[in-house]
Amino acid sequence: MNLPIIQKKNYFISFSSILVAVSIIAYLTWGLKFGIDFTGGSIMELKFSNQRPDVVLLRTELEKIGVRSITVVPTDQNGLVIRFQNTEETKHQEILAKTRELIPGQDQKSKPTDIKVDKVSGQDIQIDSVNANEPVNGMEELSYESVGPSIGKELRRNAMISLVIVALLIIAFVAWSFRKVSKPVASWKYGLAGVAALVHDVLIVVGFFSVLGHFYGIEVNTPFVTAILMVFGYSINDTIVVFDRIRENLPKSDKNFEDTVNLSVNQTMLRSIYTSTTTLLTLLAIILFGGESIRYFALALFIGVFFGTYSSIFLASPLMVMFEKFKKN
Repeated sequence: MNLPIIQKKNYFISFSSILVAVSIIAYLTWGLKFGIDFTGGSIMELKFSNQRPDVVLLRTELEKIGVRSITVVPTDQNGLVIRFQNTEETKHQEILAKTRELIPGQDQKSKPTDIKVDKVSGQDIQIDSVNANEPVNGMEELSYESVGPSIGKELRRNAMISLVIVALLIIAFVAWSFRKVSKPVASWKYGLAGVAALVHDVLIVVGFFSVLGHFYGIEVNTPFVTAILMVFGYSINDTIVVFDRIRENLPKSDKNFEDTVNLSVNQTMLRSIYTSTTTLLTLLAIILFGGESIRYFALALFIGVFFGTYSSIFLASPLMVMFEKFKKN
C-alpha cells in the first residue's frame, strides 16, 4: 500500500506550522519556569532512621518560614530531596531544624546550640552544636549543594550554546553524509530539512512546558536540556533513515522526485512507527510509575519522540520536495 503522504504535504506542513506557532506564542507569553539549576538555589538530601515527615506538611511549614520555590521529593522509604531557591546558610539551618521538629514520634527536646558568624552576611546565626551529617533525632543530612544566581545564568547560557552547536553540527554531518547526492536537491538541503524538523520538535516540547510551567508550576532544569539533546538525536536518526532510503531509490527509480520520495517514506514508515512505539511505551511507564525527579524528564522525551517520529515522516521529506519545486521555479 502506497499512501499519498507527499501529495498531501500541504496539510501536514500547515498542521506543523500551527503547532509551532502556538508553541512560540506560549513561550513568548509565559516563557519557561526555570528551576534552581538556572536561577540559583539549593538542594539537600536527607535520610531518616525511622519514619520521615509528611511531605505536604513539611512543604507547608517550610513555606511559612520563608523558603521560596520549594520542592520536596521522596527518594525511597526513608529519604527526602528538598530543593529551594534560598542560598543563605541561615535558611539552610532553619530548614534542618524545622524538618527535625516534624519527624513523627520524636522527642522534640531542645538541643544545644552554638552561635557562629555567617561569613557572607556577617550576622550571628544559631546552629545545632552537632554535625549536620551525623544522625540527630532520627535524621541525617547526606548532602547539601548551593548554586548562586551567577552560576545559574552561566548554565542557562551554556545550555543555549550547546543546542545551537549541536544543530550546526547536524547540518554539517548530514550534508557530508549525502555529499554524493546532488540531484535534484543539493546535499546541504538534506541537512537543512533535517534541522527544520528538529526545530519543529524542540519548539513543541518548549511550548508544552511553557504551558505546564504557567498553569502547574512545572520547572525546567538541566535534565530538561539533556532531554532536548536526546530528542535531537532521536529525531535526526528517524529522518536520516528516510533520507537514506531516498538516496537508495533515486538512481534506480523511473518516477519523478516527488513520487520517489513518497515511495521511500512509505517503505520506512512502519519501521519508524514500530521503533518509536516501543520507546514511547517505556517512557509512558516512567511517567506513570517513576519518581518525581525523573517524571518530567521522561515527559519531555515522550513529547519529543512522538513529534520526532511525526516530523521525520510528514515534515522533513515534504520539505525536500518543496525545496525541489522552488528550485524549478
